[in-house]
Amino acid sequence: MSPESIQSFLALAIGFSFAGLIATGYQMWAQRPASFRLLEQGASASSFAAVPFLVFAAPFIIMRNTVRGRVIERRRFEFVMIATVIAGLWSLMSGTIVVLTVQIVTEGLGRLVG
Repeated sequence: MSPESIQSFLALAIGFSFAGLIATGYQMWAQRPASFRLLEQGASASSFAAVPFLVFAAPFIIMRNTVRGRVIERRRFEFVMIATVIAGLWSLMSGTIVVLTVQIVTEGLGRLVG
């Protein structure tokens, strides 16, 4: 495997992990699962605050809704496959942002200490 493939796989895994972490943290804090309905509150501060949260939690929410839809509503395999690809690509992008942010922060701390 090439180093680029390994890096992409790790970004994908980190993206899904981070999405699960913040969605579960939200559920623990709010006592209800995270959903895209957070945006339906109209033009308020909480709606604007929900956008960055949903950007990173979306892969978890998409996969949770897809699995529940497959079990409860008997959705077709094609729909599940498309949703999985969308969640995977979204996770890859958000995981890359998380990795780059961690790199920038550690380099900045290294300059402050050293």
